[in-house]
Amino acid sequence: MHSALTFAWLVAALIGPSDWPSFRGNDRLSGVATSTLSDKPSLRWKFSAGEPVGSSAAIVGGVVYVGCDNGTLYALKLADGSVIWAAKTPPARTTSGPASTSQAIPPTIQSSPAVCGDLVLYGDEDGGFHALNKADGTRRWSFRAEAENISSPTCAGDRVVFGSYDGNVYCLKLADGSLLWKHLTDGRVHGTVGVTDGKAIVAGCDQKLHTLQLSDGKPLDTADLRSVSGCSAAIVDNTVYVGTFGNEVLAIDLNRGERRWTFTNKDRDFPFYASAAVTDELVIIGSRDKFVHALDRKTGKPRWQFRTRGRVDSSPVVASERVWVGSSDGNLYGLDLRSGEERWRYEAGSPMTASPAIGGGCLVIGTEDGDILCFGDPIQGGGRTGP
Repeated sequence: MHSALTFAWLVAALIGPSDWPSFRGNDRLSGVATSTLSDKPSLRWKFSAGEPVGSSAAIVGGVVYVGCDNGTLYALKLADGSVIWAAKTPPARTTSGPASTSQAIPPTIQSSPAVCGDLVLYGDEDGGFHALNKADGTRRWSFRAEAENISSPTCAGDRVVFGSYDGNVYCLKLADGSLLWKHLTDGRVHGTVGVTDGKAIVAGCDQKLHTLQLSDGKPLDTADLRSVSGCSAAIVDNTVYVGTFGNEVLAIDLNRGERRWTFTNKDRDFPFYASAAVTDELVIIGSRDKFVHALDRKTGKPRWQFRTRGRVDSSPVVASERVWVGSSDGNLYGLDLRSGEERWRYEAGSPMTASPAIGGGCLVIGTEDGDILCFGDPIQGGGRTGP
């Protein structure tokens, strides 16, 4: 017990107050940054990974960690985008055919990395789940599920939890990757697992919201979502906020397992695929109807909406009284938090399905063209482009 508590303390101590250590910024998946960001940020640097970047970045200690469809996890300097290390993910299988043409298939990385102490953790589409040494990218340990791992990891003390397309929620020991428990759902698990008050909470493709005991995986409650959900459920004040493919956004009371409210988009029938950002007053979520919706947190009634020109699968982030979100129309938007009015826009020219990460005074996001973009206060002499 003493060693576990010591390990958990070390993990927490290595995360700074303005860092963004995992998908949605914290273990409750609220999507609200603790770092500030300029109202009109400038492009500081651009790094070309060469293939689509659907993974969202983690930002810790002046370093950006992000995965790519080429199977590489990159560690880049936040200051200038230069490469600290690049770790190739080992393949789980090879192509069939003559020996002369057989080659390893690099597993793509859609899972967003999490930084836990001196480890960087992520899943791949071959079913692998990996822990790398944060300092140099060398592999500490790996674990294998039975299907794709799109779900991003969430650290909780001395353990890490994530979901898999094999239908399981897994809980592993951070120190060595050994399995502590797993819980089988009735469908794929695409969303990231949230953690609060000793509970692990995840929305599934089985149309259910699962609440599990973090210590042993014991089911505590199941709520009916009435439709498939690929979203990561945000947890604020014992309420879960989550969108579904059934054109609904739900607020569910964790204590009672009952709905507090339901928002149904009566104007357009499209899935909610992005995850919500939740402030004291608003629930902000993107939809495949091309809109960003802001709902009253207490009632679920619409407060404002903003129209883009493409699907909004990118999950919004709130920082410095702005909502920051990418769109499949190739734009990154900065919207006024109170009114939803556009205050800033960057035309990347490539769809963005990755979500912004905001830490250390910067915003980082990837594009389908394979660029990793970093925005922040202007740099004298202009930003960097490479390689």
